[in-house]
Amino acid sequence: MPSTNDLYDELLGHWRKATLLASCASQLSWDEQTYLPPGGAAHRAEQLSLLAGMVHERLTSPRLGELLAELEQHGDLGEPDGPRRANVREGRRRYDRSTRLPTRLVEEISRVTSLAQHSWVEARKNSRFETFRPWLERIIALKREEAAALGHGQGVPYDALLDDYEPGAKTAEIAQVFAGLRKDLVPLVQAIRNSSTRPEVSILSRRYPRDAQNSFARAAAAAIGFRFDEGRLDESPHPFCTGIGPGDCRLTTRYDERHFPGAFFGVLHEAGHGIYEQGLDRTAFGSPIGDAASLGIHESQSRMWENFVGRSRAFWTHFYPQAQGAFPEALHGVGRDDFYAAVNDVRPSFIRVEADEVTYNLHIMIRFELEQRLIAGDLAPADVPTAWNAAYTESLGITPPNDAQGCLQDIHWSGGLLGYFPTYALGNMYAAQMFEAARRTLGDLDALFAKGEFTPLREWLNVNVHRFGRQFVPSRLIERITGAPLSHRPLVSHLKAKFESIYRL
Repeated sequence: MPSTNDLYDELLGHWRKATLLASCASQLSWDEQTYLPPGGAAHRAEQLSLLAGMVHERLTSPRLGELLAELEQHGDLGEPDGPRRANVREGRRRYDRSTRLPTRLVEEISRVTSLAQHSWVEARKNSRFETFRPWLERIIALKREEAAALGHGQGVPYDALLDDYEPGAKTAEIAQVFAGLRKDLVPLVQAIRNSSTRPEVSILSRRYPRDAQNSFARAAAAAIGFRFDEGRLDESPHPFCTGIGPGDCRLTTRYDERHFPGAFFGVLHEAGHGIYEQGLDRTAFGSPIGDAASLGIHESQSRMWENFVGRSRAFWTHFYPQAQGAFPEALHGVGRDDFYAAVNDVRPSFIRVEADEVTYNLHIMIRFELEQRLIAGDLAPADVPTAWNAAYTESLGITPPNDAQGCLQDIHWSGGLLGYFPTYALGNMYAAQMFEAARRTLGDLDALFAKGEFTPLREWLNVNVHRFGRQFVPSRLIERITGAPLSHRPLVSHLKAKFESIYRL
């Protein structure tokens, strides 16, 4: 009779092969967004569909189910929170989810979304939703089928999709925490709007040469801890980070010579994701707990480095002289405090990835509500532009002038990533709680940043967040790190302290 160790080793060996196959698909997806010639789109869709089916078959193997069942009967897997029990727990969760989905559906979602992303690129370029609409209709139909196959207990269909990105999260719970956040954000937005203080944002639309942006952003990403000997930075229509595997993490951004924040803060954001990927336990690669805890926790890392660090006064105390050296014409005669205020300007805007810290979460809430309606069947894909514009008018007081600045700005729906958007706002809240905890341990972080010392924070995150992967579920991880359950209050406290000072409220 096989021992627990034999069964456990067989489980991990089986899982590692599935993970390696999935990493091949990740590399093909990265290439699709960066260097693939347009004529190769149909062939790439077939490649990705085949790989998706192969991975699915491995994750639904009857032998994998037998291994999990046998291991669950053994009492010698170590501590309840230990890695061996966590691997069995996460293996069971993924196996049960996968076995509910027919291979046909998995392959079709992969094929359709691969083709749809190319359609989205063209539709966004031409600002024509109608050319993307047929693809969105197919994707929504497939995601409804996926939600139905997965089941949702006593909740709503959207719960089944949300669970893929934030394990254990429920739509109703997220709606409740978002409501509390919105309630506290609205008065702050109004107070800022009524302030007579206005940053001079025109300095950010002067000419910032593309090559200088690239060099400066790379230097900043390296300074905060992204290792370029195990990563790279390229261009794509929509910024992203993908971890191919140990020693291979890839970032992308996009450049606009008349908009400095877009690429720079985009690189810091993606580098935050990359630092998490590079901080995962390499020995756990290929095991169920070898991935990040959740997308909300992943997003907490990117938003922390982008905003809590990268948009801080202390960060620019250190980096502003370097910025002046990189962009002598654009920043000639511009004081550091004026630049700091400009990169923290708060005003309603159309583009989510370029939104300020205060209004960003409203962008997420709009998408969260629209996605629920799409999956429930209460909103037809054809009506998305109208619903999108109405939501922006109501929540932010602005109406997108075209589809590119409206419902076509994000790549997520073309990739079938419904249920993903809420994790961005969850990430902001996780980040605020973690940052408070880091301050309690590390002391004056601003003093460190002002001297260009970012290693203490990165190492603290490596030790307390990154190395555990999925060993802890998100709710357990945040309590373990901060001593409290998720709350929107630390984020609101951070925003008030920062922006009341900038806007002299």
